[in-house]
Amino acid sequence: MPPPVSSPNSSWRVKLREFLFGMAGMELAHHALEMRASLETLFMLATIGDMIGVPILPPYYSLRLLPYVVPNVATWKRRVLREKEFTDEHDYHLHGL
Repeated sequence: MPPPVSSPNSSWRVKLREFLFGMAGMELAHHALEMRASLETLFMLATIGDMIGVPILPPYYSLRLLPYVVPNVATWKRRVLREKEFTDEHDYHLHGL
């Protein structure tokens, strides 16, 4: 099935919407994704931190949450155990410039 034919009006509206999002909302969306990733890292550390040697919660509660956390364990371990510099958290942010 061919894609629907768009009218000339819809193409400039889409371009305008994308331009305004890039101008006003892109940084907010990026910041929200960064906050979500950091909160997810903290949650994983609190629940199954004993995998990397940080026992915070008793194992009973960690085992109760394990079925919900299993899909994210491999990427979480890679992200947490990666060597980082203290400046890696804010690579290219130019706040206020």
